[in-house]
Amino acid sequence: MIHFLSWTVASRVFLLTSVVCGALFAQDSATASVSQSTPIDNRAYGILPNYRTANYFDPFVPITAARKFHIAQKDSFDYPIFFLGGLFAGLGQLDNAHPSFGQGAEGFARRYATSFADQAIGNYMTEGVMPALFHEDPRYFRRGSQYGGVGKRVLYAASRVFVTRTDKGNWTFNFAELVGNSAASGIANAYYPHERTWSDNGQRVSTQFATDALSQIMKEFWPDIKQKFVHHRQ
Repeated sequence: MIHFLSWTVASRVFLLTSVVCGALFAQDSATASVSQSTPIDNRAYGILPNYRTANYFDPFVPITAARKFHIAQKDSFDYPIFFLGGLFAGLGQLDNAHPSFGQGAEGFARRYATSFADQAIGNYMTEGVMPALFHEDPRYFRRGSQYGGVGKRVLYAASRVFVTRTDKGNWTFNFAELVGNSAASGIANAYYPHERTWSDNGQRVSTQFATDALSQIMKEFWPDIKQKFVHHRQ
């Protein structure tokens, strides 16, 4: 999958992975564990929307279809997303990603708009539309330090792009993630007129899977980082 990634996407992965490495260090160095019922912040690291994270060990309570769409809306339009969109558009401008967009202000605007559209459409498909249709729960259920060591938690977090809960609380294959990202990639053909091949669509789907997996790893370790560096500093 790595060789399909553009420099812009690779830069995203690098930025996310850098934070993950910090999370792993924090987890290994922590002297106190985070409680099972740790309150969930709306934003992890101050910039990453965290509205769909729940505690694994809390009693399972299903959410309504309306709540699923609310989560998608918050993940798509929370204000840090607009700044991140500018960052990714700038990286794309430097790498000349989507060369048909050109350069200058117009090229930047098109990269910004398409980057934002990718995230918003993907979120609505994987967190709202498809979970409602497949009766799946779009939330990420954070395990925490009670689950085991760093490696075990990383594997658990990354694997949740393939495994999710139903509205009844049972574990199942994550159809919403696969079908939702595939649908979002198909819609993207409308605004990527020069990138409509099977390879282009496969790259977009693979990139979104990788991005979602890294996002969940970051969310898994955010409370550990917060406890280690924020609370200790206070």
